[in-house]
Amino acid sequence: MPRHIAISLLLLASLTTNAQHRDYQVAVYYFPNYHPDSINAKWHGAGWTEWDVVKAAKPRFPGHEQPKVPTWGYFNEADPAWAAKEIDLAADNGIDCFIYDWYWYSNTGQYLQEGLEKGFLKAPNRNRLKFAIMWANHDWLNIQPATFDNHRVALTQGEVSMGLWDTISTYIVNHYFKQPNYWLIDGKPYFSIYEIVTFINGLGGTDSARKAIALLDAKTRAAGFPGVHLNIMSWMLNPGFLRQIAGPARPADVQALLNSLSAESVSTYCYIHHYNGVGRDGFPTVPVEKPFADMKKYWYDFVARYPDVLYTPNISMGWDASPRCMQSDRFAPHDYPWTPVFAGTTPQAFESQLREARAFLDKYNPKHKIVVINAWNEWTEGSFLLPEKKYGDGYLKAIKAVFP
Repeated sequence: MPRHIAISLLLLASLTTNAQHRDYQVAVYYFPNYHPDSINAKWHGAGWTEWDVVKAAKPRFPGHEQPKVPTWGYFNEADPAWAAKEIDLAADNGIDCFIYDWYWYSNTGQYLQEGLEKGFLKAPNRNRLKFAIMWANHDWLNIQPATFDNHRVALTQGEVSMGLWDTISTYIVNHYFKQPNYWLIDGKPYFSIYEIVTFINGLGGTDSARKAIALLDAKTRAAGFPGVHLNIMSWMLNPGFLRQIAGPARPADVQALLNSLSAESVSTYCYIHHYNGVGRDGFPTVPVEKPFADMKKYWYDFVARYPDVLYTPNISMGWDASPRCMQSDRFAPHDYPWTPVFAGTTPQAFESQLREARAFLDKYNPKHKIVVINAWNEWTEGSFLLPEKKYGDGYLKAIKAVFP
């Protein structure tokens, strides 16, 4: 074979491989509660981080594998040297983007931002990964740990006023969207809202929420982008939550809500949000196949019902929220975090679920084939990709095997 033909074929193969990779994007949720934070110091004491909850976990039933022990130890994610290690590990294993759980409350201001701002964004290799934010605008509950009988005490509320939203939206555009490695979809910065009902109610109704999103969009356009890509988390898109929307012009259904806010995509955080068998399929464990089956059904039902909005399927590495339960209390069926532990969560099962997500995306065939994974480091909910003593980096290798 002539040398120039051989080189051309090698180049074509390289381009084909890169194109195949670009067919899919893998985004992973990142929970940044593993660094000292001034608000946590007020609530829990100086130096406290969620690592304290990880370490305190105990087995709650025969065969229960707690506490989880991270291979890397209990590091400070706000240290750019550690953030650089995380970035390399993620990028080397097929991950394209970290979606940071992001917090800003009316009575605390920013919260848990230093993992992103002092860690990830200061890392020398930060451009190996994209990043985006998912505004986790839920009430912050005292669940580190929660007691069985008084388990959902709110330390702060998630609703914000229009005045505060003006401040928040300006900060988001100037400090995040303008970063060179912020995640863009069709040139638009991706911005996700976890509790859309809380957002609407805090602003006084759907019309005010629409104006608030328009304000963010206008600021995004002024910064040189074609607009904002608004993502809504799926767990509040059911009739029960929609009926909780207060104020005038309450949307009649999910489609009306999506239209009113100009939402371009919907994502899911974890299986538990769409698992119909909680309280039915047993306790303290349920086979992971059952919640996954409900999740998979939700994928197909959603895109059949709402074909004009992008849906990004979720794969959850696992679920075990027992570390967030007071370890001296009984472990029995109750509200979150007293939920069943998903049994059978192995790298092999995870890889199988990832392949189902890839097959769904191929059949669905949207313009952007995105899978979102829960989670990089939700250790106290039993969902983590960082290496742990039992399986090491097995879950990361599963991602690389399916999305090389």
